[in-house]
Amino acid sequence: MCVFSHLFFLLLLTPIQESVRGKDVFVIQTMSKDVNTSIMEMLIMVYACRTSCARSITGVLPYFPYSKQCKMRKRGSIVTKLIASMMCKAGLTHLITMDLHQKEIQGFFNIPVDNLRASPFLLQYIQEEIPDYRNAVIVAKSPASAKRAQSFAERLRLGIAVIHGEAQDAESDQVDGRHSPPTVKTTGAIHPSMEIPLLIPKEKPPITVVGDVGGRIAIIVDDIIDDVDSFVAAAETLKERGAYKIFVMATHGLLSSEAPRFIEESAIDEVVVTNTIPHELQKLQCPKIKTVDISMILSEAIRRIYNGESMSYLFRNIGVDD
Repeated sequence: MCVFSHLFFLLLLTPIQESVRGKDVFVIQTMSKDVNTSIMEMLIMVYACRTSCARSITGVLPYFPYSKQCKMRKRGSIVTKLIASMMCKAGLTHLITMDLHQKEIQGFFNIPVDNLRASPFLLQYIQEEIPDYRNAVIVAKSPASAKRAQSFAERLRLGIAVIHGEAQDAESDQVDGRHSPPTVKTTGAIHPSMEIPLLIPKEKPPITVVGDVGGRIAIIVDDIIDDVDSFVAAAETLKERGAYKIFVMATHGLLSSEAPRFIEESAIDEVVVTNTIPHELQKLQCPKIKTVDISMILSEAIRRIYNGESMSYLFRNIGVDD
């Protein structure tokens, strides 16, 4: 690694050993299993650099924590906005990350954000490691991920299939006390013209696959693999529809809890993730998990920012939906 005279790469587990006054500091933080500790480590280090008069402080977070909690759900909070505000308040002046769960998260920051993409590395893996990928079809495990699947399919000139009817636990209307005690319709309390119409409760339709996967390789693409239940269910559905090989590809492999065991026992042939998050232990538990190295693009981003070069080279041929 090239070390510049005014550049320090700071590891969060060690204190600052040299003066950072007037220097360009890059704080590299990988989110560990204890994500809250990792966040606090980064905030403390960034604040320490800020109060030590660093010229600029760039955070390098391959995976941005709590990125799935980027919109309001019932009585919850937008945690991603909170984390963004904390980082800016601590003194961060620039952020490098990869494949935000929603690209609109960049709007939570009042500092520049470079949201790099892992799709070129995943596409290269498909072309080089799946010999008969021309007989594949790109699959979206839900309509929400259809745009990403379409972008992959267009790059590889392959067909696309969408699984519809998958259970969406995060969006489900679970009983949460909003109608307790039961509402009683009164005629005198509210004027008839002011009555709010009752919404029809959502019913999950039967799982269907839009697109032909019979006798094909099914490649499911997404940005995050955490709870693998939905991926396992999608793989079973594709197997029933005639797919003879099933790959799952994503940028961030959280693979929490019993995910390795579920993958090993499922119809999935291979799970391909990048090394934005450490998952060595999961790989020991499940040989189906493969890793794609994306450190090259992160190091190039750091070099370009330090030298004041354009970042557009890193986004060439990158679509909005990648």
